Amino acid sequence: MQNIKKFTLLGLAVASLFGSCNKELDIIPEGAPAKVNFWKTEADAVSASNALYALYDSEEGFYGRGLFWFINASDDMVTGRANAQADNMKNFNRAYLGGGYTEGNWSGRFTIIKLANDILRYVPAIDMNKEVKNRVLGEAYFNSAMMNFELAAHYGDDRQGVPIVTVENMDQKEAVPRAKNNMENYNHAISQYKKAAQLLPFFDTYKEEDRGRAHKVAAWGYLAKTYLYMKDYKNAELYADSVINFGKRDLEAKYKDVFTVARNYGSEYIWSVTSSAAGPDGWGSLLPGVMLTNGGWGKYNGWGYYLPTKELYDAYESGDVRREATILKPGDKFRFFGEERTFDPPTAALSDYQFNKYMEPFSYADPVGRFLSPNGDHPTTALNVPLMRFAEILLIKAEAAIQQRGAGSGDKQLNMIRQRAGLQARSGQSLSDLKNQRRCELAGEFADRHRDLVRWGDAEAAYAKPLHDSKGKEIWPARKFNPKANHIWLVPQREIDNSKGIIKQNEGW
Repeated sequence: MQNIKKFTLLGLAVASLFGSCNKELDIIPEGAPAKVNFWKTEADAVSASNALYALYDSEEGFYGRGLFWFINASDDMVTGRANAQADNMKNFNRAYLGGGYTEGNWSGRFTIIKLANDILRYVPAIDMNKEVKNRVLGEAYFNSAMMNFELAAHYGDDRQGVPIVTVENMDQKEAVPRAKNNMENYNHAISQYKKAAQLLPFFDTYKEEDRGRAHKVAAWGYLAKTYLYMKDYKNAELYADSVINFGKRDLEAKYKDVFTVARNYGSEYIWSVTSSAAGPDGWGSLLPGVMLTNGGWGKYNGWGYYLPTKELYDAYESGDVRREATILKPGDKFRFFGEERTFDPPTAALSDYQFNKYMEPFSYADPVGRFLSPNGDHPTTALNVPLMRFAEILLIKAEAAIQQRGAGSGDKQLNMIRQRAGLQARSGQSLSDLKNQRRCELAGEFADRHRDLVRWGDAEAAYAKPLHDSKGKEIWPARKFNPKANHIWLVPQREIDNSKGIIKQNEGW
């Protein structure tokens, strides 16, 4: 969206007004409306919908480092720097509980659910343009569904789901207890995604200033992914087909173009973290700056986290253009602040690789303020970090097809992925081929390699192997993963305490 800073401040004001459970939103900025005067006009409804996106800028609770601390558990990367809390998470040690890195993953998502519920409660009664009303309600359903989906995937299983907070129960004094299982959560998300899909317009109907709002095809895409997680492959394929056949989306011609500022809303876009370098702090996802080599060779405050492993590098076939587009190794040439450099990782880094996928904003001369946030402690860029893109839809379609009809059933979609990567088409591709293509295509993204390994039942074996740098040196030892406990993460203890024990902890850690 344009005018991103204005949008953010307005969102924070409205989020503060209507029941935040996140401490950083407790202060109402000057000029924020009183609740008694709100929910009167179309402008009020649009302001409330803007607030749904305000927390996307949160460093630890959302798409900066928040969920990526969980993704960092995978075999594709190591933490990058010595960090006890992060190391405990990667090693499935419950000592990470109570640290600040992942607390907001829970509370921030329930803040957005509460905001969405307020919209669903009050906006239907506002006299306003019908198309705008439908869009605002669709945005509320979409954002609530996405928060419910992410919470269920990371914290719920067949023993306990997560609380389902709705318009009907959100005012009760006692905490809402956890759902019976995560299938209840997934079904709730499915219902909300379907309502969103009915109400939202197609992306290509949005004016430039509204790009970044939820749209119909994003709802279809997350319906496909939610059904995939439920192992409902028939419906996963159905909604993947909806995106493929009717969504007006397609692969970019070149893989590397997906990760360029110019193609933020290109053909492959389905859903992303709208980001900006504007203003004193920028806005959006911090991930590109977080992945940049620590210290950024004295030019920018890279944080040096989430560094690739040799295991990921070796997963690519010879000639696969995605490997160099995704990973920098020692000696590789790249552009940085307008000049060609040779990649030379700092000796203190735990791996001598770095993700290359989000480096385009750093390639320009004098990029600060245009492509990079002026605040290196909040290192957003002008690149929208993908949360879902068309390539993942093709992979969902292929996986669902193979799971139902066997090897070869996903060849069409897998070969579209392979051929763009510069590889030859194959026939009779199996689930193993699908897993490799999903790994190579989506490495270093919020698509979530760790969650893939868990849902495939592969995590225990994968994590029993050590991880290495480009020279073959062991940089992370083998880990013990208990598939009956470590497949989901611990609920923040403060949530259990605040609920007076109504919310129960996940067992087995």
